[in-house]
Amino acid sequence: MTLHAVVGINWGDEGKGRMIDYLARDADLVVRYQGGNNAGHTVINDLGTFKLRLIPSGIFNPGTVNVIGPGTVLDLESLDEELSQLCESGIDTSGLLISDRATVCFPFHRDQDAWEEDRLADQPFGSTRRGIAPVYGDRYLKKALQLGELFDEELLRRRLAPVIEWKNLAHSALYPEAPPISLDDMVKWGHEHAERLRPYVRDVSPGLVRAEREGRHIMCEAQLGALRDILYGIYPYTTSSSSLAGYAPVGSGLPGTPLTRVTGVMKAFSTCVGEGPFVTEESGPWADALRMSSGEYGVNTGRPRRIGHFDAVASRYGVLVQGAGELALTKLDSLSGLPELRICTAYEIDGAPVADFPMTHLLDRARPVYETVPGWDEDITAVRDFDRLPPAAAAYVLRVEELVGAPVRYVSVGPEREQLIDRGPQGH
Repeated sequence: MTLHAVVGINWGDEGKGRMIDYLARDADLVVRYQGGNNAGHTVINDLGTFKLRLIPSGIFNPGTVNVIGPGTVLDLESLDEELSQLCESGIDTSGLLISDRATVCFPFHRDQDAWEEDRLADQPFGSTRRGIAPVYGDRYLKKALQLGELFDEELLRRRLAPVIEWKNLAHSALYPEAPPISLDDMVKWGHEHAERLRPYVRDVSPGLVRAEREGRHIMCEAQLGALRDILYGIYPYTTSSSSLAGYAPVGSGLPGTPLTRVTGVMKAFSTCVGEGPFVTEESGPWADALRMSSGEYGVNTGRPRRIGHFDAVASRYGVLVQGAGELALTKLDSLSGLPELRICTAYEIDGAPVADFPMTHLLDRARPVYETVPGWDEDITAVRDFDRLPPAAAAYVLRVEELVGAPVRYVSVGPEREQLIDRGPQGH
């Protein structure tokens, strides 16, 4: 049995979708275990270019069972649209399974998210306004609904009525111009969208347990990265769930089953979408050119990603909290043509060197300490053997590997599925 988590090492947007699409060819099941439709994965393969939000990136592999686990939150309308788009592109979604224990993100969660960001004015959290924080908050306040509760309309109304009463009371004080939520409208929305998804919905744990006992390869797919984790990330500029590999068995539907493999994904340079400290951030012509050439814009929001030099301090921390035994380094090809590259090897805070990733309030005062290394001019997109990389490119990868403390097994040299160098286990 292989329970394999593929996770982000940094702030998200590391290229997990392209890696999961590649690695899922050897997986029997791919399970999305946390998050919602607030962040996406771009997958480019022989079937086309796809932007996934909730559906696991293994959906393009015939014979692979794809599961949306109980640790996720579901905007049913968005999920329905995503399924329709895949079907229109000729992708078979009949093997998708959705946990009946997943939490439902209602339209009023989206509204609350937007109203709160507006109320925060010039001190926002950088929310995507998809309702993720409000719905996870409701889950822990025991005021959320599970997908399996929506098929019985009478039960849905009974469960939803006190929640909406509570929401309207809170909204009237916090957002006085907000219109009241209609119970009838929300019952109709929930029941109708749930019915459209009924063929996919079930208790996913028994099937996962059987697959695990039969020795199947189960891959767990995360959203975002270690630095957006609710406990270990740059709080409060985080997501509202755990994006760590350690949560994968729980959020997938296999609590108690140990992970056997963790692949961490990070870019060859640093990027960040949303608010919060970003120590190596650059602006101006260098950042603008790299952003444009590498297509660094949010999958769902279209927001330009913040760009910076590779941050080994943040990445080493991400490797640690993810427990990553191997790494995938993406977008190395985007650095071709740069005469020199900088790697952040430490921080300086109030004049003192800092080697370990600190808490958020200290990051605001951190300054990067850089090491400069040579760049390369060659086009590397056709390289499939590590030894055939330009010497400066290979040296860059090996230096990154040394600084973050884990072997770089995979090196991505382009967006296509096969534009990848596999150095084998342990990076050799």
